[in-house]
Amino acid sequence: MPTTLQVIYPAREDAIFDYDYYLDTHLPLVQEHWGQVIEGVEVSKGLASGPDIPPAYLLIATITFPDMEALDNAMGEAGGAIVDDVPNFTNVRPQILIGELIHG
Repeated sequence: MPTTLQVIYPAREDAIFDYDYYLDTHLPLVQEHWGQVIEGVEVSKGLASGPDIPPAYLLIATITFPDMEALDNAMGEAGGAIVDDVPNFTNVRPQILIGELIHG
């Protein structure tokens, strides 16, 4: 069963997020380390949480793995390099959601 790793960056008043760095450097790093084992990556930049409501999240990245074993292996082998890069583009500590893809 496909397994997803969602990395969710909550918005806050003092948040800094370098979207160019994220797209030009961080995502290629993810591809470099996990490209052989992931099925796909989707990235959504937060625009709003409703009419005239600022976004609750700056960005949500969804990385799909073929199964939980592939995710576990990826996190063990190269997860550190990817996690260590986060302070290079944001001062926000991301939230993580591991899920089972039930539709998509």
